[in-house]
Amino acid sequence: MTSTAKSSRSRTRHTGAAAVALTAAAALLAGCSSGDSSDNPLAGEKAKAGTVVVGSNNFAESTLLADIYGEALKAKGLEVTYKHNIGSRETSYGLMKNGSVTVLPEYNGSLLAYLDPEAEQKSTEAVNAAVKAKLDKKLTILQSSPAEDKDSVTVNAETAKKYKLTSSSTLADLKEAAPDLVIGGSPEFQTRQQGLKGLKSVYGLEFKSFKALDAGGPLTQAALAQNTVQAADIFTTDPTIVKEKFVVLKDPENLFGFANVTPLVNKSGLSQKGVDALDAVSAELDTKTLLELDAQVQLQKKDPLDVAKAWLKSAGLA
Repeated sequence: MTSTAKSSRSRTRHTGAAAVALTAAAALLAGCSSGDSSDNPLAGEKAKAGTVVVGSNNFAESTLLADIYGEALKAKGLEVTYKHNIGSRETSYGLMKNGSVTVLPEYNGSLLAYLDPEAEQKSTEAVNAAVKAKLDKKLTILQSSPAEDKDSVTVNAETAKKYKLTSSSTLADLKEAAPDLVIGGSPEFQTRQQGLKGLKSVYGLEFKSFKALDAGGPLTQAALAQNTVQAADIFTTDPTIVKEKFVVLKDPENLFGFANVTPLVNKSGLSQKGVDALDAVSAELDTKTLLELDAQVQLQKKDPLDVAKAWLKSAGLA
């Protein structure tokens, strides 16, 4: 299955809109980056020689991933500072290029969509190769993790029990049940290939009806929890999945593309020791683990730095 790099919806968490001007991104960032008081977010100073600056965008999972990366690097003896809550991809990409940030957690398919909105996604390897070909020459990506934060069709606990669906079930397993189910998502989910059109053409799914909600946000979460809809478009690492015992259906045909957590790095700022440390993190981090860690931060309100340190220790990486 080949997908385009276009997302099925406007992904405020990790898809940047290429049309947004850098000046607008700068205005958005003003006053919110913990490590930069400049009026111009792209005027940050280049990282001090020997220091790795780990950045994050302005959502909880990015902060957690940045802390995981940073503490993994510290465990190998590297000097690390943080620049959290940078803002949009337009801004963070600019800071990566000018050397103000050395490492940033990214999502390979979403990054490709930013760099080349018309690119096709055939596999993780193909996506990564396409990203490397499009990146600024000063930048590269390291090994992708199996962990993905992407669109999914997710059912609530009541529906899963009724139709005997588990975390091992695929979208194809929903075919017989779909005519009895209401599915919810953002309005554009109804008409896009990475939505109802693709679910029908790829998996043969035809639902009872569609309910327009939001892009995997509180409206969609509440509707699924309250059984107003029985299936919905939910991000695969949304902590609501844990809280409400939702069941995410596997997408073996990759209808929803690829969104593997992947370190974006400035080549001149990271030693081989640092590369090896981040590759080791990627090798251990899968979607189930990231979902559990997100739940600790977002539901249990634990400090993301503490969560990062505890996981690295448990994984033998610190």
